[in-house]
Amino acid sequence: MELRGWLRMSLVNRRAVNWGLESAPWAPSKARGHVIDQLHSWGFREADDTAGNVAELLVSTAVNDGGRQVSLHLADKDRQALILVLSHQTGLAVTNERVLPAIAALGATSCGADTAQDGRRLWAVLDL
Repeated sequence: MELRGWLRMSLVNRRAVNWGLESAPWAPSKARGHVIDQLHSWGFREADDTAGNVAELLVSTAVNDGGRQVSLHLADKDRQALILVLSHQTGLAVTNERVLPAIAALGATSCGADTAQDGRRLWAVLDL
């Protein structure tokens, strides 16, 4: 089977925003602020701690991948939020055995990881 072009993520039928962040030590706290501020603008104020903590963990994991940038994506639908982070670092294992349990322990309804040509993706779904 021949693949043409890049495999890309697509978020449809929902509100979504994204931010490009420098892969730096301050990126996780910046991600926390972006996610909480955006959820507030959409009318969700109940999940601040969970959303902020999950965003920080996802971004810190991506920063530790060693790339130059991190992409943070946030979407909502049916009182759930999707937080997704892309590390833009190729050639990595899907994840280590501690990351997904740590995300779940923070209160994520579901979470996962995968890799593609554009790097490793980590994501979490939260109830709002």
